[in-house]
Amino acid sequence: MADLFTSAESSPDGPGTGDRRPSVLAGAPLAVRMRPRSVDEVVGQQHLLGPGSPLRRLASDGDLGRAGPASVILWGPPGTGKTTLATVIASSGGRKFAELSAVTAGVKDVRTVVEAARTDRDLYGRQTVLFLDEIHRFTKAQQDALLPGVENRWVVLVAATTENPNFSVVTPLLSRSLLLTLQPLTAGDVRGLVRRALEDPRGLAGEVRVEDDALEHLVRVADGDARRALTALEAAAGAALDGAPEGGEAVVTLADAERALDRAAVRYDRQGDQHYDVASAFIKSMRGSDVDAALHYLARMIEAGEDPRFIARRIVISASEDVGMADPSALQTAVAALHAVAQIGMPEARIVLAQAVVHNATAPKSNAAYNGVNAAIADVRAGLGGPVPPHLRDAHYSGAGKLGHGAGYVYTHDVPAGVAEQQYAPDALVGKDYYVPTDRGFEAAVRERLARLRRITRGRGGTA
Repeated sequence: MADLFTSAESSPDGPGTGDRRPSVLAGAPLAVRMRPRSVDEVVGQQHLLGPGSPLRRLASDGDLGRAGPASVILWGPPGTGKTTLATVIASSGGRKFAELSAVTAGVKDVRTVVEAARTDRDLYGRQTVLFLDEIHRFTKAQQDALLPGVENRWVVLVAATTENPNFSVVTPLLSRSLLLTLQPLTAGDVRGLVRRALEDPRGLAGEVRVEDDALEHLVRVADGDARRALTALEAAAGAALDGAPEGGEAVVTLADAERALDRAAVRYDRQGDQHYDVASAFIKSMRGSDVDAALHYLARMIEAGEDPRFIARRIVISASEDVGMADPSALQTAVAALHAVAQIGMPEARIVLAQAVVHNATAPKSNAAYNGVNAAIADVRAGLGGPVPPHLRDAHYSGAGKLGHGAGYVYTHDVPAGVAEQQYAPDALVGKDYYVPTDRGFEAAVRERLARLRRITRGRGGTA
């Protein structure tokens, strides 16, 4: 069943004052209890909450009027305030609040909420805010079911997603909504939230003190995720309270904080834009010969659970595209890594991947082979080429000799130098150089040899 709740009024004073939102229920997690009650309490996202901004007006005044779309899509990493902003918007103007989770809701649930919102608007003049979490999980049909309500403003849709809406939200819905990008909270933002939670009556109410090094550990490892920081603080505070002497002060030590949160959150989605962004940075770091950055992005992908075969394939491509003939052994290392990863798996495969990454990143670079094949393909697509020279054509079938196929072909191994002077390219491409080697690494020697080979094959003399 979909998770639905409504509230016709809200109060900043907590339970018993008319606020029936779950965010203020006793016993709720610390991160839920500490959700801001007004837009002025929101920490971070000031680029979206400046004076006169659409989101501030929606959260404060209750409507965008004719200034623009009244529905918003909030896109950002976990713990950056998407649900917080939705509840703040809902709490303004005596609105009705409805919530759906894309994990459990279906088209029927969407239509039920939209029709109820239409009735409330027409009969009672009351606006409904529909908060839809994880909208990227909705199918196209489910998202299409939202369109009438958004188009006619029967509901103010506040949709949240951690994935790029340009990939995961249907175009009609995207065009009818205001897309707002949330940024990870800064270390200062998270530090301020933790300190507020320590003193606020809704939080720990001054019952616990956090040592400075423990606070910094919580902030650093939370990596901009407020929910993660507050959840860890709650766990660490519980340990401190249990271990405090009778009548003594409860203190969260670094050891408490480390037990509560021992690994940083990795912002990565294997199906979303972060997957492509990190992979892109990984490849560009190897290409740019920054071995340390390349290993960093390798580590991020490994820690996020990326398929090691995907990583290995990217390394193989880089070995040919970016290293090429400047160090032909890079491709050998990369292909060996690809096979080794398939055979041994993780976690040992990380060692193999690291070796191949280091090889690629530290090798001399050349994209001459890559450029060469692209230039040749471009000419073929442009219609350049023409017939294969007769002496190069297949002469193994009956009747080929009568057609002149193979006549005059010089067998390379019959020539003392091992290189024969004869035409290989079609007439239209004689003298065309596709492969232009650099003077870096092994390719410098290839460049010298290639110049001699071209002189011989093109009849300009010289020795191999």
